[in-house]
Amino acid sequence: MTAAAESTVTFDGRFARELAELAVPWQAEEAPCPELLVLNDKLAQGLGLDPQYLRSPEGVRLLVGNHVPAAATPVAQAYAGHQFGGYSPLLGDGRALLLGEVTDQSGRLLDIHLKGSGRTPFARAGDGRAVVGPMLREYVVSEAMHALHIPTTRSLAVVATGRQVRRDTMLPGAVLARVASSHLRVGSFQYARATENLDLLKRLADHAISRHYPQAADAPNPYLALFGCVVSAQAELVARWMLVGFVHGVMNTDNMTISGETIDYGPCAFMDAFNPAAVYSSIDVSGRYAYANQPVLAEWNLARLAEAMLPLIDEDQEKAVAPAVEVLGGYRGQYSKAWSSGMKRKLGLAGDGDSDDASAVVDDVIAILKDGPVDYTLFFRNLGKAARGDLRPVRGMVLDLAAFDAWAERWQALKPDAELMDSVNPVYIPRNHLVEEALSAATEGNLAPLQQLLEAVGRPFAERPGLERYAEGAPDDFGNYMTFCGT
Repeated sequence: MTAAAESTVTFDGRFARELAELAVPWQAEEAPCPELLVLNDKLAQGLGLDPQYLRSPEGVRLLVGNHVPAAATPVAQAYAGHQFGGYSPLLGDGRALLLGEVTDQSGRLLDIHLKGSGRTPFARAGDGRAVVGPMLREYVVSEAMHALHIPTTRSLAVVATGRQVRRDTMLPGAVLARVASSHLRVGSFQYARATENLDLLKRLADHAISRHYPQAADAPNPYLALFGCVVSAQAELVARWMLVGFVHGVMNTDNMTISGETIDYGPCAFMDAFNPAAVYSSIDVSGRYAYANQPVLAEWNLARLAEAMLPLIDEDQEKAVAPAVEVLGGYRGQYSKAWSSGMKRKLGLAGDGDSDDASAVVDDVIAILKDGPVDYTLFFRNLGKAARGDLRPVRGMVLDLAAFDAWAERWQALKPDAELMDSVNPVYIPRNHLVEEALSAATEGNLAPLQQLLEAVGRPFAERPGLERYAEGAPDDFGNYMTFCGT
């Protein structure tokens, strides 16, 4: 692909143009020897970008921000946020740049964003760089989430920079190019609110409505409607996390999107054994963002968004509180409905999902999972075999056989749909031991395990011969798993 062909994809700078107070023009750090490690060809094509061009020297330089396409306006975004409950008035993109927006083949406006592209004015004490392992983790996990039909930012490419980065040891540097509906966050609204610039706050909300929830513009109170849309999107999103056993790890308000997409895969993981207290983040020493806490913490974050939006909901902020609280009050019901419906589908009970018997079966299966170390993903996949008459695989996973047998009899009486179960219960997830194996090999220059893992999780519901190890739980000697943010 030539440079002329590249110009058929036009970059825009809408965020930088409409919200200049939240955008600091900046350039990526020069990568001394950029090398493409992995490219998402299908995503690139959907964006109108030729994968062949992106593999060229100029295309690789674009992916690290060193070649800036015409009309692209790279900026570091400003935002605030509550981090582990403590408010920071200024965070922002310390090691990232919004390269610009592009319109994809279906007409959607999407951000192209670079992570690990060097220090910005928001970097504080950080070096602004990223390393190969964490950037590949985000690539693998975000693409697995997409394949699981969970709203998420996407990964376009990971490029090694050719520069060593100091962490505990010297590690190879890398830049992740990711794609999102936008990078607007709860923290974006918190920052705009803190400026006491009502015009900026209003323009930010109008920008969010235009990009994500245009139906809100026609509501009697568009900004209250916007808040309601975000509440609904986050209730649905977190329910989907819980249904697949995903633990985000850093649910700070700057990591909660207005669009309802999952963002920032740092200290994240999928549960192996079911454990409501599961924590995989090295910095979450109190367990604030443990698996079972995620629904409540999402609601807490949404309350912070409501606080930031009060001046928009009503000029008299005291009058704005009641309608905002009423909308937020709908979160728990929306979350519970999404989770309960999803769990019934996991048990193959969609046709009988509203019955009291189905609800009791859901409640009791959670009690069975809590009773002992049961591999969460494998348990539900093996239940699909039980729905076809073979109880042995799943029965062999539980400790209290009498309790399981009594439960299974009630469940089977509801005639579970095995095909429905197989369509929502994955065979393959990014198993933690396999992720670590792939990242370790990639850091040493061997990308084969990474490609094999991507092949498995890219089609998570279709069981395929030769991928048996990708469906198995962690080995006994894997130990307690912990992840790190990579900064």
